[in-house]
Amino acid sequence: MRRNSIRTTVLAATALLAALSLTACGSEVAGGESAKAGAAAPAAHTAVEQSPPPAATAAPEERTTGTGTGTGSTPRNTTAPAESDAKNTSAPTDRAGATSDRTTPVTCHGGNTKTTVSTVSRPLNHLLLTLTNTGDRPCYAYYAPKLRFDDAQAVFPILDASQPQAVVTLDPGQSAYAAVGLTGEPGAGPAPRKATHLQVNFSGRNPEGSSGTPVNLTLPSNTFWDDNGFVTYWQTERADALTY
Repeated sequence: MRRNSIRTTVLAATALLAALSLTACGSEVAGGESAKAGAAAPAAHTAVEQSPPPAATAAPEERTTGTGTGTGSTPRNTTAPAESDAKNTSAPTDRAGATSDRTTPVTCHGGNTKTTVSTVSRPLNHLLLTLTNTGDRPCYAYYAPKLRFDDAQAVFPILDASQPQAVVTLDPGQSAYAAVGLTGEPGAGPAPRKATHLQVNFSGRNPEGSSGTPVNLTLPSNTFWDDNGFVTYWQTERADALTY
């Protein structure tokens, strides 16, 4: 009877141990499956984070295809300058150009000046030429006037000693002067000849030849000249011209 009780107890303990073993195995299997599921989840999450969003790929394409000639998606830094910038690079206005032209000197000649001839009391046998700028721009009175009495073929002699230090420049309304010594020393040459008209030609930058329109003047009565006379260079002062 006692032996049967012991055997029953042993069998009961064995059954209990078997049940505990099965429970442990089930827990291990469940734990392993949970661990595998946990490891797979981060991998799936990482793959999602590495995928570039659609907006990130569209923006570079829009910037690199802009040409600056279209609208809409064209980048601002490739557009044309603003209107104010374009005005800063425009050419000067006509008014400014005209003002610049009016300040640039031209050559004095018969078309932009008035020339007069008059007698003087001193020196004897002298005439005075007065050249006045009647234009709207300054003009250069180059060298000396080139004179011809009546039908004379040769130009009247020019007095080189009267050459000024600089070319005479006349603003509108200003005058220059040249003295005409009609004759040389008495008895030095042919007898003086009477003249009634005087042609005045103007020099340009090049002293050879003449520039512009000449002027024809009527001489004072009883004007006599000879080949030993002279004309001075244009002077800024009347007194300077009559010094010779």
